[in-house]
Amino acid sequence: MSKEFEIAREFEVDATPEQMWEAITTGTGGWLWPMEFEPRQGGAGPFGSTLTNWDPPHRLTSLVEDVEGISQQTLNQIDETIEPRDDGRRSWVRYVHSGIFVEDWDNQYDGASKHTDFYLHTLRQYVTHFAGRPVAFATFDGPGASTASDAFAAVGRALGLADDTAEGARVRARGPEGQLLDAVVDYRNPYFIGLRTDNALIRFFGRNHWGAPVGMSVHDFASDADAKHNETAWKGWLNETFAA
Repeated sequence: MSKEFEIAREFEVDATPEQMWEAITTGTGGWLWPMEFEPRQGGAGPFGSTLTNWDPPHRLTSLVEDVEGISQQTLNQIDETIEPRDDGRRSWVRYVHSGIFVEDWDNQYDGASKHTDFYLHTLRQYVTHFAGRPVAFATFDGPGASTASDAFAAVGRALGLADDTAEGARVRARGPEGQLLDAVVDYRNPYFIGLRTDNALIRFFGRNHWGAPVGMSVHDFASDADAKHNETAWKGWLNETFAA
């Protein structure tokens, strides 16, 4: 049954409104995925949307009534408001995602709500540590075995994280081909893990909780970053993690 939803979040961040605007319009590959915006009122936005508000660096709204490639949803709107704080040195942001889910409402809403918290956290990590740096972006899914209800626990073990390794901990995580990564665990709960190195944001998505494979995204800011190499290496890591 079709039903409306709304997911609203507010936060402050140590970035200027101009930096926040750039992050949500031209720097999306650094924290979410690469997207293009036609920079004008009424311009084209992602997933076939139209920009019903384009007011740099204060307000951005995109609206689409038939979401490209997403059968579970019809109407979709993203509305972001940015206001200056501390004489423009910091920003207050209000993010509202609303629309209509046409099936599996509770599961869709739960997944979207939890993903929102992780994505907005990654946005804050990006503007705090990597704003404006060129990025090589890769995103991909694990094998079919990673859809099991307990699959995401295997990701933490494969990284070498203890069950009680909490956010803020500095770790030497086990990456592809036995590589050890000096990293900060910048996000961790039963659904997601975020690692931040000096040159990358590495994100793990426990989408098995919503019936999909475990996913990954790598936002690599190194000068020699290679998105295809990262995808190949980390997909191999996921395949090995779930081979048993």
